[in-house]
Amino acid sequence: MKVMGLIGGMSWESSLEYYRIMNEEVRERLGGQHSAKILMFSVDFHEIEACQVEDRWEDATALLTDAARRLERGGADYLLICTNTMHKVADGVQRAVSIPLLHIGDATAEEVKRLGLSSVGLLGTRYTMEQDFLKGYLSSRHGLEVIVPGEEARTAVHDIIYDELCLGKLVDESKERLLSIVAGLAADGAEGVILGCTELPLLLRPDDSGRSL
Repeated sequence: MKVMGLIGGMSWESSLEYYRIMNEEVRERLGGQHSAKILMFSVDFHEIEACQVEDRWEDATALLTDAARRLERGGADYLLICTNTMHKVADGVQRAVSIPLLHIGDATAEEVKRLGLSSVGLLGTRYTMEQDFLKGYLSSRHGLEVIVPGEEARTAVHDIIYDELCLGKLVDESKERLLSIVAGLAADGAEGVILGCTELPLLLRPDDSGRSL
């Protein structure tokens, strides 16, 4: 079994989900007492968030590169960045190590295509919804049409993520707001919606909407 190297802590609330899901998947596939071989380096999200807000993406790259190198030295066979937003610096992280970095966009596109969808809405942080590092990746590399909500909705989603979900707060009113935004994306032609922030599934589940989440 290969050793997974996880760069987590962005936020740790969702990194818990990565750890849980990976172990459940290994147990499902291998049975018995099997569990995943995982190395995780969990960063201080306060430092990462400051880099995001201040547009210091080179500094953010350095922080994640340091984490990636530590995981490589520790024996990881490949890397995952446990956040959508920080895939903005994925290319820089990959150049710093010799083991492969599995891109979240490839896994997302594979699932979207498995579901038979070609047009999808995208929810996430403002960086993810407004910049091209994920939606452009999904479009150019995988031929998907990616739809994002309007300015007001983008602000609402971003604030829910940072002010609530990253702090472990699950608010019913925010869930209803997100479902309303999902409905708006469906009205704009989305056949399904990508929860492009690892905190969003803490509040929304696939059976919460008539759309594929």
